[in-house]
Amino acid sequence: MEFRRIERFPPYVFSIVNDLKLAARQAGEDVIDLGMGNPDIPTPDAVVEKLKEAVDNPRNHRYSSSKGIPKLRGAICDLYERAWGVTLDPNTEATATIGAKEGISHLAWVLLEPGDSVLVPEPTYPIHTYAMILSGANVTTVPLELESDFFTDLVKAYERSEPKPRVVLCSFPHNPTTAVVGLEFFEQLIDFAKSREMMVVHDLAYADLVFDAERAPSMMQVPGAKEVGVEFFSMSKSYSMPGWRLAFAVGNPEIIGALTKLKSYLDYGVFQPIQIAGIIALNECTEVPKQIREIYRSRRDALCEGLGRIGWDMREPPATMFAWAPIPEPFADMGSLEFAKYLIAEAKVAVSPGVGFGHLGDGYVRFALVENEQRIRQAVRGLRRALESGSSGR
Repeated sequence: MEFRRIERFPPYVFSIVNDLKLAARQAGEDVIDLGMGNPDIPTPDAVVEKLKEAVDNPRNHRYSSSKGIPKLRGAICDLYERAWGVTLDPNTEATATIGAKEGISHLAWVLLEPGDSVLVPEPTYPIHTYAMILSGANVTTVPLELESDFFTDLVKAYERSEPKPRVVLCSFPHNPTTAVVGLEFFEQLIDFAKSREMMVVHDLAYADLVFDAERAPSMMQVPGAKEVGVEFFSMSKSYSMPGWRLAFAVGNPEIIGALTKLKSYLDYGVFQPIQIAGIIALNECTEVPKQIREIYRSRRDALCEGLGRIGWDMREPPATMFAWAPIPEPFADMGSLEFAKYLIAEAKVAVSPGVGFGHLGDGYVRFALVENEQRIRQAVRGLRRALESGSSGR
């Protein structure tokens, strides 16, 4: 049998690590999971209580609106006004999505068709690449490192592409590399996109998880950004609501309208009590993103200090809930998948192999800061044993 839409997908390497982790746990071993970026911080109490209240109202059990109820779209637009000074029309420039992955995937369907070309960073979060592949588009990768000149590399990638890209997708702060950019990057990007008649999609999933600033810049702050692009904002990280599956696309009204039209054929939106609870998060939980950021900062510091003590050198992540760590030299020839498998066996620590984010990530592994500081310090002790044992035998 042929499954044509997924034939271009490689083996899902994260599942290999996950299966090994589950097997070890079933055997009674205590494996510390720093692999999947699955936030462990509880959703704010006010949001949970509002959900319970809304569930008790049978009127909320009916089909909802695929674009999100008006008050929810108004709340995301109010957030953009407060946080970034950006004015958005909730009726034409904002739509709710069932998480950012769903929104980006369906947006690719309306922006691209087989034979079109799109620019995507590498390494990057897998859906950024595979949503485009599912649309039938040709993906041109743009190398991205923590301190790379991404805009210059993007221009080079555009010039070598045939046909010329119709869309560029980016995401800052970046998963997995943790790279950040300033507003000047988006100014350059918007000018370039206008001059080349390209559309821009920006995934702002880690807007509030920046450690040396109040928040990351929004592409929508650039004058003219709404002429060519849209931006996704997710509730998963800023408000610790990953399983709730609630996100938004904002920006260009024609692009938002096209996505809304497609979604009207595909779904009835997020369960309405979740949308109602999301309004509470956006309007009333204004201090929560800062509190969540400080938790991740403490975990980042515990991990980086611990890795430094055992001789695992890496750059301190400036943002996100991850650490992007080069494979230590004695193990570099293993590649990221084999090294990740080795760490489960010898350190009892699960990490994400960098190759899962693209071939250019194969020299790295990604740590997710989804355990408390005590467990992170326990993980470091296991990593020390694995590095010492492996180094002596190589």
